[in-house]
Amino acid sequence: MSLSSEEIERYARHIVLHGIGGPGQQKLKAARVLVIGAGGLGSPLLQYLAAAGIGHLGIVDDDEVSLSNLQRQVLHGTPDLGRPKVASAQDAIFRLNPHVEVKTYPMRINSDNAVDLIARYDIVADGSDNFATRYAVADACFYAKRPLITAAVGSFDGSLTTLRPFEQGSDGKPNPTYRCLFPEPPPAGMVPACGEAGVLGALTGILGTMMALEVVREIVGFGQGLVGRLLLIDTHSMRFETMNYAWDPDNPLTGAALSLSPPQP
Repeated sequence: MSLSSEEIERYARHIVLHGIGGPGQQKLKAARVLVIGAGGLGSPLLQYLAAAGIGHLGIVDDDEVSLSNLQRQVLHGTPDLGRPKVASAQDAIFRLNPHVEVKTYPMRINSDNAVDLIARYDIVADGSDNFATRYAVADACFYAKRPLITAAVGSFDGSLTTLRPFEQGSDGKPNPTYRCLFPEPPPAGMVPACGEAGVLGALTGILGTMMALEVVREIVGFGQGLVGRLLLIDTHSMRFETMNYAWDPDNPLTGAALSLSPPQP
């Protein structure tokens, strides 16, 4: 996929960068990335993906912009209050980079619609704020054989990983699934929502930007990604740690006793 003269100038710092270059920038332009959530994580994620020159972005979110969002959801502004987040996000992306095509999905993704939607894209980045969506997206990415970058934030902490459970690792075993890392969601009420516990605004910026980095890395193919590794961030002590995790033979998606057949309708 060729780049116009304006795009060559726009992406000049990528094109001269060893590890990306012109071929890598063309891969970014050809890529189709689905972003789940246009909130705290989705805001910086979408901005940096658009700035990087991702050719086609899909945005899923069923919420509207509220005043309490603006402390961290920097894709939106005061004039956007009451607007659907997908519409506000689309306008912001067009202002940033008119070369990016945007498709909006003002809906909640779930186990009924996730596989069909995800199959239309090359890679998925999940910045949702609830476990039901994370499990539905992770399972659908497995069945659709799409890489998934997924992140979550607490009040002062966050985590990030990349999933390719439909492939094998260098040890010949399947790569881990989301359910290898988190076999089941925590009991209801154990993890308070950010409206109850609060969230540090800049933390979502850190994690969302790192999600964008992982998406670019997965598309272009440079460096060592986060498959089988969970990045943990603690902003209280400004500590970054990486924890290794592996395939669980008892997981319900790729467990040793199960077939890899797709779900029945």
